[in-house]
Amino acid sequence: MGKEEKKARHSTSPNTQSQTGKAPGGETSTGSTQESAMKKKKKQKKAKGDPKTGQEEESHTCCGCRFPLLFALLQLALGTSVTVLGFLMAGISSSLLVRDTPYWAGIIVCVVALVGFVMLCISYQPDEKTCVQFTVKLLYFLLSALALVACVLAVAFAAHHYLQLTKFTCDTIGESCQCKLDTADPLGRTFVYQDAADCDSLTSMLGLYLLLQMALNLVAALVCLLTCFVVWKHRYQVFYVGVRFQPLMATEGHGQQV
Repeated sequence: MGKEEKKARHSTSPNTQSQTGKAPGGETSTGSTQESAMKKKKKQKKAKGDPKTGQEEESHTCCGCRFPLLFALLQLALGTSVTVLGFLMAGISSSLLVRDTPYWAGIIVCVVALVGFVMLCISYQPDEKTCVQFTVKLLYFLLSALALVACVLAVAFAAHHYLQLTKFTCDTIGESCQCKLDTADPLGRTFVYQDAADCDSLTSMLGLYLLLQMALNLVAALVCLLTCFVVWKHRYQVFYVGVRFQPLMATEGHGQQV
C-alpha cells in the first residue's frame, strides 16, 4: 500500500507542475494576442484615417497654396486690367456705348476676387461645419458664375464691334468721325464717334483696345469657370467620399464578426 501511494504521488506531481507551468504561458500568449489585435486595429484606423486627412488637405489646397489664393489673385489682376482698359476706351470717344467699354465686367471680377480674399481669411473647417464658411463659399461660387457670364458678354460685344470696325469707311467731319459699312447705300447706318480729330488714329487705337478686351475677358472667363468647377467639386466630393466609405466599413464589420 505504501508503494502504491508513493507512485500515485509521483504521477500526479508532474501533471500539477505541467499545469502550473502552462498557466503563465497561456496568460502571456493571450496577452500577446490581445496586444497584436490592438496593434492591428490601430493600423487599420490609421490606414482609414490617412485618405481622409489627405483628401481634406488636397480639398482646400491648390498648386501648393490655400484654395482661393491663386484664383483670387488672377481675378484681381484681370479685373483691374479690364476696368482700366474700359475707362481708357471711354476716354477715346464720348459716344461709345457702355457695352463697348466693358469696365462693368472688370468691376464684377474684382468684387469676386475680394470675396475670395475674405474666404481666405476664414479658418478652414472640414465638411463645412461653420455657417460663415458655407455662406462665403456659396457667395463666391455665385459671383464667379455671374462674372463668367459678364466676361462672355464682354467678349461677344467686343468681337462684334471689332468686326464692324474692320469694314468701316470713315470720314472726319468737324470734331467727329463718321463711319459707314456701305458708302454706296444712302440709307445705310452711320456710326459717329465724337471727340475724334483723326479717324485713322481712332480706328487703330480702338481696334487695339477691342482686341485686348477680348483677350483679357476670355482669360477672366476661363479663370471664373475653373473657380466654379473647383468649388463645385470640393462641395460634393466630400459627400461622395462619405458614401463610398460606408459600404467598406460595413463589409469589414461583417468580416470581423464572422
